[in-house]
Amino acid sequence: MVVLLASPAFGQATSDSKPDSSGSSASNLWSFSITADGYVVPHSAFFISPTVTADREWLHLEARYNYENQQTGSLWVGYNFSVGRTLIFEASAMIGGVFGNTTGVAPGYEVSVSYKRIVLSSSGEYVFDTKNKSGNFFYSWPQLTYSPLEWFHVGVVAQRTKAYHTSFDTQRGLLVGFSHKKAEFTTYILNPGWSDPTLVLEARWSF
Repeated sequence: MVVLLASPAFGQATSDSKPDSSGSSASNLWSFSITADGYVVPHSAFFISPTVTADREWLHLEARYNYENQQTGSLWVGYNFSVGRTLIFEASAMIGGVFGNTTGVAPGYEVSVSYKRIVLSSSGEYVFDTKNKSGNFFYSWPQLTYSPLEWFHVGVVAQRTKAYHTSFDTQRGLLVGFSHKKAEFTTYILNPGWSDPTLVLEARWSF
């Protein structure tokens, strides 16, 4: 992280610094997102996992709840960078602090590779539980999506989490989603055909 933070020019290498009407560079503006994931897990209580992000040039900030574990929060700081124009690679290298039912430190990442209407993305982290080493675990969420229409996407997804338990350590399934302006709605169906499916209902707003 020290090396990354000491080299902000690399993270800005592919950004376009176009001045807006006020004369300031557009690359200096903040961008935000709010995401809420509602989990419908068989034989378990419904819960919501919210995530808030803030980005400015190379700086990435993020806050999560019910993500690493239920009744557990985490705060993150990271470094953004991207390369490419047609085939685009974007990544955020992050470090976070986890507190609540699970307490610890977690290095993490968010990466994506996009080509036209196809996007392969993954987010993950390894939590070092400072209370109990047996609580250490690796969380990941990879997915592949295709957008036949600008406002419609489908794909496949997998997940490994400690926030809830099923008969599968790694779950897999399908996704379908819609977008309208700055809002996006996606439904994930995990473990269809293998066990009682888990539904994840996601709403996201970017601004």
